[in-house]
Amino acid sequence: MDLNRKTAYEILLDVEKNDAYSNFAINHFVKKNEPDKEAFVRELVYGVLENKILLDYYLDALIPSGVKKVKKQELTLLRMGLYQLVYMDSVPAYAAVNETVNLARRFVRGKDKFINGVLRGYLKNKEIISLPDSEKDPVKYLSIAYSVNAWIVKLWLDTYGRTQTEEILKAVNKTPKLSVRVNLIKTDAETLAGELQSEGFCVEISGKTDRGLFVSGSRLLESNAYKQGLFSVQDIASVMASDILDAKPGDTVIDVCAAPGGKTIATAERMKNQGRILAMDFYEHKLVLIEEQARRCGIDIIETKCHDSTEGISEFAGRADRVLADVPCSGLGVMGRKPEIKYRENPDLEELTQKQAKILEQASHYVKSGGTLVYSTCTINRNENERQIENFLKKHADFRVDRKLQLLPTEGTDGFFICRMIRG
Repeated sequence: MDLNRKTAYEILLDVEKNDAYSNFAINHFVKKNEPDKEAFVRELVYGVLENKILLDYYLDALIPSGVKKVKKQELTLLRMGLYQLVYMDSVPAYAAVNETVNLARRFVRGKDKFINGVLRGYLKNKEIISLPDSEKDPVKYLSIAYSVNAWIVKLWLDTYGRTQTEEILKAVNKTPKLSVRVNLIKTDAETLAGELQSEGFCVEISGKTDRGLFVSGSRLLESNAYKQGLFSVQDIASVMASDILDAKPGDTVIDVCAAPGGKTIATAERMKNQGRILAMDFYEHKLVLIEEQARRCGIDIIETKCHDSTEGISEFAGRADRVLADVPCSGLGVMGRKPEIKYRENPDLEELTQKQAKILEQASHYVKSGGTLVYSTCTINRNENERQIENFLKKHADFRVDRKLQLLPTEGTDGFFICRMIRG
């Protein structure tokens, strides 16, 4: 039995049955199984997750009783086999079918003939399976073709129109490049790029920030450069939120929704580890992770506090030079990195936007006159972004927008909204 496909199966089943995040599941099972083709495992896992609705549409046409009656273990294997047949030109059709059947004999005994029949049925009938009409029902067509829940497609069509929506859908269906943030206290982008290249990694310098690199290669977090705290894994868009906050050495900074800590530590590095940062989050265990990463990066100016940021702390009123409110959001900008978000049912966005507004309101009280407030999300939903700022400014004439940026996945980063406001 092929260990690489076995590893991919275990990852996908963990995501399917336990709602595990794909990035965590990949790291766990790759470390546990040590497959010899990690890139193949990642391509297969992300490929299946990125195309799940489309794969199920094909399978539904091939299974007389329909895909909904197939158990999760069998369905996971069918998706894996079908993805290889449809998308992975480097894998011969016979290998895709045979290796999937071998896994079935191990994990779903008695179903190997069923799985073999469905996959071979696709090879015989693939030319006659067609997608819904794109003009008659664009929401249904785009939802299936790009494997994104229909409510997201409709939201984007209403916001961005057909052409731009399709470009966004294409972008989120591509596996994003891995980016890292350079620790400017210890090194710079060019020096780190050279060091990583000497360790066997392929490196490209980002044009959007002076401390961003795109890196490819296996076991990056086992590199000497990582252990020395020379970099942290972080999307370029997230780094830009810290850049736009523009904290200076000696500043007092409050990060009201700090976990997992990337922007907090990025801010401390920009401050050259001089000044004070208060990092708050609702979950104590997440604050512990921030403290661990800060130590690795040589940062000692961060204090952590377990707190619900929808509620204010009066003693901090008017005390901060800069406040960052990177609020909980729908996450629609990071579907390329977390494809499981594409399949979430329509959340209660009204409840979510109310929570965001409360956090922004409380965060604003911490900003001193002349100070900076940055509001950010990793979504591309205007109700969570521009309209939040519009509603906030109606109530707060003492704040003005200094800079506003909406990054879309089409730009090679996560989808991200960043708004910098000045008080007074």
